[in-house]
Amino acid sequence: MNKQHTLKESFSLEGKGLHTGLDIKITFNPAPENHGYKIKRVDVEDQPVIDALAENVSSTQRGTVLSKNGVQVSTVEHALAALYAYNVDNCLIEVNAPEFPILDGSAIFYANEIERVGLEKQQADRDFYIVKKKIEVKDEETGSSLIILPDDKFCVNALISFNSVFLDSQYAVLEDLNEFKNEVAASRTFVFVRDIEPLLQNNLIKGGDLDNAIVIYERQISQERFDQLADKMGVTRKDATQLGYIMNKPLVFPNEPARHKLLDVIGDMALIGKPIKGRIIANCPGHKINNTLARVIRKDIKLNDIQAPIYDPNVAPLLDINRIKELLPHRYPFLLVEKIIEIDENHIVGIKNVSVNEPFFQGHFPEEPVMPGVLLVEAMAQVGGLLVLNSVDEPHRYSTYFLKIDNVKFRQKVVPGDTLILKLDMVTEVRRGIASMKGNVFVGEKVVCEAEFMAQIVKNK
Repeated sequence: MNKQHTLKESFSLEGKGLHTGLDIKITFNPAPENHGYKIKRVDVEDQPVIDALAENVSSTQRGTVLSKNGVQVSTVEHALAALYAYNVDNCLIEVNAPEFPILDGSAIFYANEIERVGLEKQQADRDFYIVKKKIEVKDEETGSSLIILPDDKFCVNALISFNSVFLDSQYAVLEDLNEFKNEVAASRTFVFVRDIEPLLQNNLIKGGDLDNAIVIYERQISQERFDQLADKMGVTRKDATQLGYIMNKPLVFPNEPARHKLLDVIGDMALIGKPIKGRIIANCPGHKINNTLARVIRKDIKLNDIQAPIYDPNVAPLLDINRIKELLPHRYPFLLVEKIIEIDENHIVGIKNVSVNEPFFQGHFPEEPVMPGVLLVEAMAQVGGLLVLNSVDEPHRYSTYFLKIDNVKFRQKVVPGDTLILKLDMVTEVRRGIASMKGNVFVGEKVVCEAEFMAQIVKNK
């Protein structure tokens, strides 16, 4: 799933709003590449659109609320979790109310509809947020914490703990998003009866009932008060002496509340705007702490808009120096790529170790050796040439000549001892032997040089 995806066709769902009690219709539409998730309020004049991003979260009380220019939409997390889990990168969501319908309190209806309509593969590559170091956020007041660690895929561990006989400590884990539907999607939101009255007093959960939430009754109250509460919510009266889970549908999983908290983590992490490669360990998560982590990641994305590829020198290269010499005509002292660690039809990553013995350091400069910028561009060009040659049959019969180099920027010096990570991406498909590429050179996590190239593939005479 390295390419972006959208829905093959639109689908709609209808249901009550948890907090407003309104009858709501929500429609999920295909969207173009690099669109992300956007929410359109079709019931508001001019139909404003809100970007589903962490910085647009205005409230995390009993759900995630997105706002822009005074227009808001709440309870978005279950739908976004389903889109994220099914690798839907681009989607326009239209809703005719200030919140998404609660449905049964889970994400299963969204999952079923996504599977029914299917996905459409798009041309653009997915832009992953790759976790390379531990990030931790804490809420000192509640004791909640979230940690995200490096991993080769997205996975979540969630632990919850409540002072309740019926819901004490629970643990849930999702190791693979492919298991989302079977392991997480059907997990419903939950509420304690003791919290219902304050929510009603705050004009919330007007659409709450015993069909769209796990309801836990663990502190006995009088029958009269219990009946009054049932009447306010429009649900059937029950025996006030019978403690426990009182919703109409029994638990789907013994640890369903923990799985639902894990579901919420996925939905809130969808607001970073990129798929994640990393493991989240969530201790007593909630929308507030989830959004705190999402905002930290969003800040990191803005500061480092281009992430360096992962380079592990212990992994064997896809193309070693001998294979590179079979494809490129360059030789000492002008062969400036030593191995290729990633390659597909649209991108390539090469490695160049910069030694003090490079001949150009004798004159550039004797007292302060700095690799010439023009050679950084040349190194990118050679790696780009390998990418272009990888797209043709019998590549040894072709040569690559660069026609144009634009928007070259040098961001910091390259000195002896540096290891260059050179990443080239195709900007457009190869047409009539012409290829357009964008290149970046990294040392560690920092971009040291970038440029755009246009090249022509020519068959050797």
